[in-house]
Amino acid sequence: MTYVLYDSWTIARTNLVHWRRNPTAIASGLLYPVVMVLLFGYVFGSAMAVAGADDYRDYLMPGMFGQTMAVGITSTLVVVTTQASYGVTDRYRSMPVSQAGVVLGRAISDMINSVLELAILVAAGLAVGWSWHNGPLNALAAIGLLLLLRFSLIWVGIFAGLKLTPEAAGASWMLLLPLTMVANTFVSPSQMPGWMAVPAEWNPLSATVAACRRLFGNKGWVGDSWASEHAMLLAVAWPVAITLVFLPLSARAYRRLSR
Repeated sequence: MTYVLYDSWTIARTNLVHWRRNPTAIASGLLYPVVMVLLFGYVFGSAMAVAGADDYRDYLMPGMFGQTMAVGITSTLVVVTTQASYGVTDRYRSMPVSQAGVVLGRAISDMINSVLELAILVAAGLAVGWSWHNGPLNALAAIGLLLLLRFSLIWVGIFAGLKLTPEAAGASWMLLLPLTMVANTFVSPSQMPGWMAVPAEWNPLSATVAACRRLFGNKGWVGDSWASEHAMLLAVAWPVAITLVFLPLSARAYRRLSR
């Protein structure tokens, strides 16, 4: 275990150094949340209305936090696919490096980046008038749920990245974006057609966002379905289930990698 942890941190530090030396990637990754807040908070937000929400930006920001954590899977997927295609992963496999350390190192570096992105997004939210109302401990609990969701999706990204080509990985956002929209991120599921409202309420992202709204004390729509009433439970259960499925699949895919 000591070697696994040491190798994990070595790989994570390598990934962070590579990320730091790509200013374009840093700018695009960190500015994206700010642009989205301005776009949805002021451009589209002026025409938005959600039942029970006095201020749309109060309803919006937890959704933006959740969407940013979910969209982060794209960066994980692209980096893993690129490293596998360029032979970086093969070089790791030929070295006396823990196999678990390689995938854990990727997860650690992505979590560090996610914490930074979330911090910038929270600062942007505070700047546009959003705030939490249930005290700092509940706010920290909400941040923890967001990072738990991100941690679980990292394993989905690693698994998919070891299976897809770079071209397919680059196009993954076309599938991911609708999945983050068919949720309670920007509007309530009650405003959607019936055939869309049900999957929106059961979307893992919806559970995390709804739980965060309650912890932050942000007003907004609260559904009467089982998924909506037990959002706090599902906000933990969904990420745990995703991790239990995709973490071993990622490790197995890495061991069987033949690129």
